[in-house]
Amino acid sequence: MEMESPLSRPPRPIGRKAAKAKRGATSNIDCVQIFEQIAKNNSLRLERDLRRDEADKARLEAFAIEKQHAKEKDDDEREMKIMAMDTSHMSPETKAYWKHKRRD
Repeated sequence: MEMESPLSRPPRPIGRKAAKAKRGATSNIDCVQIFEQIAKNNSLRLERDLRRDEADKARLEAFAIEKQHAKEKDDDEREMKIMAMDTSHMSPETKAYWKHKRRD
């Protein structure tokens, strides 16, 4: 067993000034780390938003193309209906109207 010498004392407590300086030094490091994390999160969020915007744009373009195809199909069906219409039982004015529609 080691004997402690009668002159050994516990370490002296840190003073207020030194404690504040130490606390300030670590808080600056913590702030830098927090700001770096915020910047990293912002860049990740920006990348995620850009990917989402690109996906939305692609989805809207696909929807517009699909809508255009549906419109063209409806137009073709309407045109076929006009072309196939039987005008033999119609009045002369109605016949003239549908003949004019066929020409257009």
